[in-house]
Amino acid sequence: MFLQLGTLIAAAVIAIIIVAILASSIRIVPEYMRLVVFRLGRLIGLRGPGLVFLIPVIDQAVPIDLREQVIDVTKQTCITKDNAPVDIDLLIYLKVVDPEKVVTQVQNFRQAAVGIATTTLRAVVGDIELDEVLAKREYINSVLRAKLDEVTARWGVKVTAVEIREIIPPADVQSAMVKQIAAERERRAMIAQADGERQAAILKAEGQKQAAILQAEGERQAAILRAEGQAKALELVNEAAMKLSQNAILLQYLDALRNIASSPSTKIVVPMELLTALQKVLGKE
Repeated sequence: MFLQLGTLIAAAVIAIIIVAILASSIRIVPEYMRLVVFRLGRLIGLRGPGLVFLIPVIDQAVPIDLREQVIDVTKQTCITKDNAPVDIDLLIYLKVVDPEKVVTQVQNFRQAAVGIATTTLRAVVGDIELDEVLAKREYINSVLRAKLDEVTARWGVKVTAVEIREIIPPADVQSAMVKQIAAERERRAMIAQADGERQAAILKAEGQKQAAILQAEGERQAAILRAEGQAKALELVNEAAMKLSQNAILLQYLDALRNIASSPSTKIVVPMELLTALQKVLGKE
């Protein structure tokens, strides 16, 4: 009885071990993962995605993520060319392109990438003065990416981007920068005010000039109209004077003729101008 019970327990244990071994030999690999498989210590290749069968105990699999990864490099204190300390932190974006090299060529590619990034960052910043470090962020990013990509290529890793997140200069430099910015803003405000005043003066002078031109044009037009009116008036006066002079001469002739007729002479001489004047008057009537 006890022998049979012991046999059953042993059989159950063996069955559980076999099931565990079989379960460990079956892997479901997602699309973004690959398994680097070693058989008895020798690389036999990649497996996945999908359902993968491994020989228990004999096969060993190392999972590798193919998605783009980001590494946050904490603040690094770097010394610039003009001996100014700056704190810089950055982000490294990289992607595994050869899973076999990642496993066989480097022990920890993330840690290795961080080490290369920090040493390269110090070397690049050490060749640049502080003002250029603050102004040439894109240049530092491109140099770091090129250097990192050159090293990580032999590990089967592609560096897609390097982004400096923050550059913190010394406190005294920050204070000087704040004062410089304030002075620059004040200078721009003064320039803007002076420019506004100059524009206002120009507009005022232009307005006065236009007003003077319009006033002169008005006075010229008024003078022309006055001259035309005076000429018209003189013409009317001249016509009236001409008519008046003819009538006056006629009256003088008639008065002279009356005086002649009252004399005792029997002969009366009538001037031709009197006859002509009478004909004009009679003709008009």
